[in-house]
Amino acid sequence: MIDDNNPLENQLTLKKKFIVTSADTDMFGRLKLSVLANFLIQSAISSADKLGFGLKYLREEKLFWVLHRLTIKIEKQLKWYDEIEVETWPKTVEGLLYIRDFIVRDKKKNIVARGTSAWLAIDLIRKRPKIIGGIITDIFHSLKHKNAIEELPSKLSLMKDGETNEINTSFFDLDLNQHVTSTRYIDWIMDAFSVDFHPKNYPKSLSINYLIEVKPNEKIQISKNKINKQSFHFEGLNLTTGKQTYRSELIFNTQIKTHE
Repeated sequence: MIDDNNPLENQLTLKKKFIVTSADTDMFGRLKLSVLANFLIQSAISSADKLGFGLKYLREEKLFWVLHRLTIKIEKQLKWYDEIEVETWPKTVEGLLYIRDFIVRDKKKNIVARGTSAWLAIDLIRKRPKIIGGIITDIFHSLKHKNAIEELPSKLSLMKDGETNEINTSFFDLDLNQHVTSTRYIDWIMDAFSVDFHPKNYPKSLSINYLIEVKPNEKIQISKNKINKQSFHFEGLNLTTGKQTYRSELIFNTQIKTHE
């Protein structure tokens, strides 16, 4: 339940506006799934900065945030020129996972998407997850009752089989941490479908688990397994290191409403 009159909720909740540009859309003028994910990620970064545990704090503590799991549920299709507002807040801590939720609204305040995510605080030297403690843990335990999605971000199982294709990482796949950025994995997933598939299919939900970073010049094998007409599982294998890199479940909705 969300209470806009609660001072603590107002203090810990950030609202960030975005306008969908032509560069954010596919060939049909619809918001790309990777861009929607990026809107959530950028909102999370802004929220962490506002609350005092953003990039500056992490560098001082020799830590960095890593997105480990993300689940997005889409209720309405977004298109070019749409104005949206992403609301986000730190929700709780589960073991080593820092949980953050999102609600996406259109300019009429209608909910068009919901999201939940799990982040790891990684020790810069040891490259291992760490519990930060102190005021940050207190913040993450303050809004347990406020849910965009009640369930935790999905933990996905190992996939048994599927059709495969290979990708060589390139310059524009990489972020400032010099590994493949979170949203590129989503683009790779969407590219696993033919152009003819997309006009009648738009994502209904996405769950993705980021397992191990992918670095420059590494080759990735992506496996796609069709569960039914609308549901697909994906898995990435780093052929350079032999390690699993990510898992994902993508469900399409052929009847999803066009946002007006």
